[in-house]
Amino acid sequence: MKTQLRNTFLILVSALALSACQTSVSQNQATQTINAPVAKVILDSDGDGVLDAIDECPATPWKVIIDEVGCPIAGIGVGLKMEYRAFFTKGSSELSKEYQLELDKVAKKLQEYDTATMRIEGHASADEVDKKLRSNSLARNRAIIVKNYLIMQHQIDPNRLSTASYGAQRPIASSDTEEGRSMNRRVYGLAQEP
Repeated sequence: MKTQLRNTFLILVSALALSACQTSVSQNQATQTINAPVAKVILDSDGDGVLDAIDECPATPWKVIIDEVGCPIAGIGVGLKMEYRAFFTKGSSELSKEYQLELDKVAKKLQEYDTATMRIEGHASADEVDKKLRSNSLARNRAIIVKNYLIMQHQIDPNRLSTASYGAQRPIASSDTEEGRSMNRRVYGLAQEP
């Protein structure tokens, strides 16, 4: 996609530069027709570095190692890498039904890739953290609730799951608005093969 945009931009800049060089034909000048070659735009739709004309796998996922014809190389870069996000109401570590359904999908992949592990991070918004104690127990509880769900509902080996809690130390949105604070009340998980 970037290559296609770059090529299109280059053609437009070239056309503008050429049009600026042209002068109007006066009555005293003779016109001449020149058969100039036409430049073709060469496309790489999936941005894998292999031109569409020879790309045998035109929808290669991003950041996958490919061969000379644009297809993923078996066993390299095609393993599990899956993110999970869940958001919580203020002061709560209860995992809502919608995020349970998403976690069920993660569990299915963890069962399919039996050597994969998952790191689960709990976070809180600034207005949830007890400033006196600098406690991040709510963030820790959020991470543990996700871990326990995977263990109890899907029998995922606890040794494959690790948790970390950051309290309000790693916000992803501004704490100045309620919308921003609600985005910071979250669990982030990354499941991947080692």
